[in-house]
Amino acid sequence: MPDFDVYKASLEYHRMGRPGKTEVVPTKPTLTQRDLSLAYSPGVAEPCREIARNENDAYLYTNKGNLVAVISNGTAILGIGNLGALASKPVMEGKGVLFKKFADIDVFDIEVKTENIDEFCDTVALLEPTFGGINLEDIKAPECFEIEKRLKERMNIPVFHDDQHGTAIISGAALINALEYAGKDPKDIRIVINGAGASGISCTNFAVSLGVKPENILMCDSKGVIHDEREDLNATKKIFARKTTARTLEDALEGADVFYGLSVAGALKPEGLKKMAKNPVVFAMANPDPEIQPEVAHATRDDVIMATGRSDYPNQVNNVLGFPFIFRGALDTRSTAINEDMKMAAAKALAELAKAEVPDSVSRAYGGAKFKFGRNYLIPKPFDPRVLYYVAPAVAKAAMETGVARVQLDVDEYRERLRRRTDPGRAVMSVAIRTAKELRKRLALPDGSDARVQSVARQIIRDGVATPVLVGNEKNIRAGMKGFEDDQYELVDPANPPDNDLLAVRWKERAGLFGADSGMDSYALAALMTDLGMVDGMLSAADRVFRETVPNVLKYVSKRKATKRVIGMHIMVLKEQVVFFADTTLVVNPTADELADIARLCAEAANALSITPRVAFVSFNNFGASTHPDADKMRVATELFKQRNPGVEAIGEIQADIAIAPDEYRNVVSEEQWAEPANILVFPNLDAANAAFRLVRVTAGATALGPLLLGLRKPANVMPRGSTVQDAVAMAAVTLAMPQLSSESGLYQRVEPRA
Repeated sequence: MPDFDVYKASLEYHRMGRPGKTEVVPTKPTLTQRDLSLAYSPGVAEPCREIARNENDAYLYTNKGNLVAVISNGTAILGIGNLGALASKPVMEGKGVLFKKFADIDVFDIEVKTENIDEFCDTVALLEPTFGGINLEDIKAPECFEIEKRLKERMNIPVFHDDQHGTAIISGAALINALEYAGKDPKDIRIVINGAGASGISCTNFAVSLGVKPENILMCDSKGVIHDEREDLNATKKIFARKTTARTLEDALEGADVFYGLSVAGALKPEGLKKMAKNPVVFAMANPDPEIQPEVAHATRDDVIMATGRSDYPNQVNNVLGFPFIFRGALDTRSTAINEDMKMAAAKALAELAKAEVPDSVSRAYGGAKFKFGRNYLIPKPFDPRVLYYVAPAVAKAAMETGVARVQLDVDEYRERLRRRTDPGRAVMSVAIRTAKELRKRLALPDGSDARVQSVARQIIRDGVATPVLVGNEKNIRAGMKGFEDDQYELVDPANPPDNDLLAVRWKERAGLFGADSGMDSYALAALMTDLGMVDGMLSAADRVFRETVPNVLKYVSKRKATKRVIGMHIMVLKEQVVFFADTTLVVNPTADELADIARLCAEAANALSITPRVAFVSFNNFGASTHPDADKMRVATELFKQRNPGVEAIGEIQADIAIAPDEYRNVVSEEQWAEPANILVFPNLDAANAAFRLVRVTAGATALGPLLLGLRKPANVMPRGSTVQDAVAMAAVTLAMPQLSSESGLYQRVEPRA
């Protein structure tokens, strides 16, 4: 049973909002009667007729080519046992989320209520017309081997049991690199496998395919070494029985080069580790607790090469490095199977990627940590976006070379297409969240009695982003935060505000200035506490109208003295890049001087997220082609910005498409003038900025984060209506990650990315 906090958090996560983790959304317009007549009757008859004439046309007219079934009978759920088909559904939904997140593959989860092999296989086989591939999951051994074998024989689409092959492929990649690092040849090593379930057996077979001699592998189960004199072995285990005098795991480890743990916590003792050969490779993959804790292993042997299944240690053997990308390559080639060559191609691609230079974007996603091939970096990180365009093309190439692909691809073009598909927003948000966690700040949340605000607070606590300070009615807040300890959040009731003389003085000043004749509300109190440094920042997370809430913040949180105007900036996360738009919400018609200041504020924000700012002052023309006052304003703003901020690349006035795609317009802008795309777009007025960000959000499918209020002395932001809880948590992280600049000079100051 997990600890109480995890237990409560998991249940609330799954039931909040729309229950479950997935939904089905249309991919075609359904706005008019014409749309509906094409989507359904009578228009839908035409693709039906085409598919009847040619079955392969299903890949043209339906979602078959990007749809995988994740199927289980619930007999071996995540190591917690046989809980039945229905109880496996949360896991199957979760697997669908991973498919979509990492490889943009759609999933239907299917839970089959039978433990009968014949019934299960008949059910799954009959689903073949619907899907492009089948991912079997959480089916107990030894039945899982027979089920996969039968379905592969009966079906003409890929069938892949991830519990068997996923761990084998990822650990196989780690083994390739571990042996290379240790200077050992696969054919000369001895391996001990502890755990004779689906993963253990598959890992054994994969090691053999890597060149390890079968006679050099000893497998252990809960009763000890699987040897040729045992009479309690089923047909599957008998295959791995060896003639040996070793009877216990510790016996087997004498002189062994590699230990594979697919068993239980604590199975590998320090005494056993000491018996292993020089530079022992230990893959302790039991979850949540490995067969031996890395701290214990390293204290026992300073030459140990270690991997686990956990994300908080180096070299995490995580199946998410495999299955999404293997299926991506298989689906895109319309493969009839996922064969051994495709699995090997995936492992080798992962091993190759681990030896490639790691870009800054990956480092930023992991808090600035530096990764280099070696003892602590044998396999890539799960959030490395390059995994998609390393593994999927390798799998696709193997599919084509082995004859199971029904579509031939240009591998280089395919790799570029996948590269354009990767999501830079992962790295950006990871930086903000990691920074916020490290800073351990306190974030005021006004309207603390609101259920949505309390949901945001609970998620902020779970994610470790900050300590929420809920401002509102004490009784309502305590009721909504039931189950959370007092030290996990703070509570401030406007009816009984903090006893702070300066707070009282500032309230009276502001109340007189703005004509407030009522008591202090939660927004005023949260904003004043922020302005006075009683908290580190504030976020309005309630589902309120933005334009009505922002004035309440600006009344009480002071503007930085050297800042011309407080502005609103949106972060637009597209598939290929992250672009900052300003000012999208507040300043209607800024002057050239104000535009230069807007650009500085955006550059500071980008730098706080470890993004090197590249500023473009957007106009309807380029470089003095027009003498119109609006164009002249952008020219002057560009010059002012360059004079005040010489360390930042900037260009203007320039048309937006040229600024963000300079390589396509080299007849207009040379590489010397502007080599890389702009990531900060400063617009001449609010009309242009607001229209641009809204159009991009809708037509380009961009994720819009913001608006962020920039130019305040302390960080304060307001969520727009319709934002999700996750949006608000991301905004909380970004709010607290914004730089706290000591200077009021109004000049750009570079803050070095955090280590």
